[in-house]
Amino acid sequence: MKQSVFPSKFLPYLLLLPTFLVLTTFLFYPAFETFRLSFYKVNPYTGANKFAGLYNFKKLFQNADYGHSFVISIIFCLLVVVLGLILSLALALLLNQNIKGAKVYRTLMIWPYALSPAIAGALFNFLFNPANGIVCFFTGHYDWMTQGFSAFIVVALAATWKNMGYNIVFYLTALRNVPADSLEAAAIDGAGPFKRFSKITFAFISPTTFFLLVMNTTYSYFASFGLIDVLTEGGPVDSTNILIYQLYKDFFVNSRIGYAAAESLVLFCIVVLLTVVQFKTTGKKVHYQ
Repeated sequence: MKQSVFPSKFLPYLLLLPTFLVLTTFLFYPAFETFRLSFYKVNPYTGANKFAGLYNFKKLFQNADYGHSFVISIIFCLLVVVLGLILSLALALLLNQNIKGAKVYRTLMIWPYALSPAIAGALFNFLFNPANGIVCFFTGHYDWMTQGFSAFIVVALAATWKNMGYNIVFYLTALRNVPADSLEAAAIDGAGPFKRFSKITFAFISPTTFFLLVMNTTYSYFASFGLIDVLTEGGPVDSTNILIYQLYKDFFVNSRIGYAAAESLVLFCIVVLLTVVQFKTTGKKVHYQ
């Protein structure tokens, strides 16, 4: 096969230049500025900044409200990730069956992912609103969104539902690649449905499960802002005030620029650390065929 050669050694770099410009403008430069400002005290009115070393980080970890958000975020992540993966896998197994109307069911299960977080939040607000929520009307329970625990559960359910379509797409693709002959051979040998799933099916879809574990962790920490902003605005009594929303309030509401930059850096480090831990622990149990 003849190898393609660029007429000029500078042409590849010229073609990549627009991509580098976009990445530099909207990714690399903001990331660098966030890192830099986390070590500065910034005047929100004049923009003047003064080097403060680790001052912002010290204030951060001495703040009881931030500690509360830290714990809430961990619990929220566990709920969204565990519940989301279990429900998505169960639904994907059902949708993978050869039944009439399967394509329609698959489309209906996937479409929530196409909604924006704000729209998904508005839908759940319509369901659980104490004034006219449908769920409130049928359950007779009108304080879903006014009590801390129930509001937290509603937000976690909304975040899980919003991302479920994404998980189902990957699980359906992975299930299609499970060898049918292996399942048939196991069935002939007397293995029941549960054993066939645990020993064969889950082994083949373990790379997909690990990938979704990482992606759902990132989603729970970073992509749930829109839902929370529409549903609860971090309340009631900061019960849904996860780290990403606390960061938003400190930067845009309280104008604590250096402090918010420190929060952003800590949040980034948390997600990176969780991802590394997942690779070191769960990743060892993944079987690549």
